[in-house]
Amino acid sequence: MSEAKERLPLLKVNNLHVYYGAIHAIKGITLEVFEGEIVTLIGANGAGKSTTLNTIVGLLKPRQGTIAFAGMPVEGTAASRMVYKGLSLCPEGRRIFQQMTVKDNLIMGGFSRPNEELQASMDHVYSFFPRLKEREKQIAGTLSGGEQQMLAMGRALMSKPKLMMLDEPSMGLAPILVDQIFDIIKELHASGVTILLVEQNAQMALSVADRAYVLETGTISMSGNAADLLQNDDVRKAYLGN
Repeated sequence: MSEAKERLPLLKVNNLHVYYGAIHAIKGITLEVFEGEIVTLIGANGAGKSTTLNTIVGLLKPRQGTIAFAGMPVEGTAASRMVYKGLSLCPEGRRIFQQMTVKDNLIMGGFSRPNEELQASMDHVYSFFPRLKEREKQIAGTLSGGEQQMLAMGRALMSKPKLMMLDEPSMGLAPILVDQIFDIIKELHASGVTILLVEQNAQMALSVADRAYVLETGTISMSGNAADLLQNDDVRKAYLGN
């Protein structure tokens, strides 16, 4: 992404501090995502990755720092309003509506779209997830783990986001399903979706991303080109098991 420095970032997080009571969870992190990129945030469990995404999307309020999306300050904006601004989150653990059908889950994801656009949005989702089309009348809680992850991603895609944030999309999935999910992430990116990816599977995340940030106990310890970090000895020892 050689043009990145010449453009304003789609997302700019600056000196973000987030607390859980007295616990200082995020300690002054700064990161940016440019339109058309996949940027990944990697780190150990408990490093603060999900907290970062939840703060960006408005589920948590920062104690200090700024968040700008599409050039406008958004820190403190309610999560429901962030969807209207073009930001969607596919949360950790999927959090689909278990008792609702696949189709109704997708309709819920499209709450920010005009009613007359819902079918077109669903058709768009089904083009990436044909299995959801086959199961659109099925109760979501009866889907396999991989299908539930696809549904969570499809639901986030329903709002036609400018930026799609994915929180641990491979969690709990068999290796063959992990490969499928990452193939879909690459397809989404190729179609023009900008992605901020939080993922414990650093090998997979770095292999699809343009740039990466390494988060350790609430601070960014390293950042750069994803391909370079994939070859970095410290990253390999800490997160790639070699």
